[in-house]
Amino acid sequence: MHKVLHDQLMSLARHVRAPQDNPPPPGIEARRLAVYRQLFFGNVESLLAGAFPVLRASLGAHSWRRLVESFYAGYRCRTPLFTEISGEFVDYLAEGGSEALALPPWSVELAHYEWVEAALLLSDRREPAHDPEGDLLDGVPLLSGLAWPLAYEWPVSEIGPGYRPEEAPEQPTLLLARRGADLKVHFARLAPLAHGLLESVQGRYCSGRQHLAGLAQAIGVEPDDILSQGLALLETLRAQGVVLGTRAGRAV
Repeated sequence: MHKVLHDQLMSLARHVRAPQDNPPPPGIEARRLAVYRQLFFGNVESLLAGAFPVLRASLGAHSWRRLVESFYAGYRCRTPLFTEISGEFVDYLAEGGSEALALPPWSVELAHYEWVEAALLLSDRREPAHDPEGDLLDGVPLLSGLAWPLAYEWPVSEIGPGYRPEEAPEQPTLLLARRGADLKVHFARLAPLAHGLLESVQGRYCSGRQHLAGLAQAIGVEPDDILSQGLALLETLRAQGVVLGTRAGRAV
């Protein structure tokens, strides 16, 4: 690209992203530049407003606009896909965007909670080979890639314009998000044991018996004390499609 044209385009792009910090390129009337700014910013703001309706309503119009303007002007997305901008927005908040704007401390987790639904709806993940009737105790349980155990410090499922907590509760909010056969995303609260088991199955390649032994050690009981309860939970999760069955191969 010719250097003059390149410089003109970069000047225009910088001005459109952050007009308060970058002078307009020469030769373009202010009215046309305003149209460009509103068009590009409006598209991004509309996309994010649709993806994060609760966060937008909870922050209020002024704080929401400041947040989107900051993201739009200063963050460099790593994807050109519109469907993935909401994930980039969550990354921006997690990397310090919420702190820079002094947003409520629950903003990052609320944004992530809202993003999860879209991420699962749009996921094209294919499940690996498995045995749906496998032994969940001696085999290696396989968690569906469309079932995510989640843990939040803040009560994200309750936050909204009418409830903006100032302090996090003592107990975390433990949830399971999953895309069902109806192609809808469902959220359910989890007991600590169920959440711990799902996280273990998600992160470790070992038998169901080993998963339960690890949980027993973590809570200070003997493995036999939770074996029957843990097996019943695994079977329930298999019936719900959260646990698909067992992986091919043997546990190590």
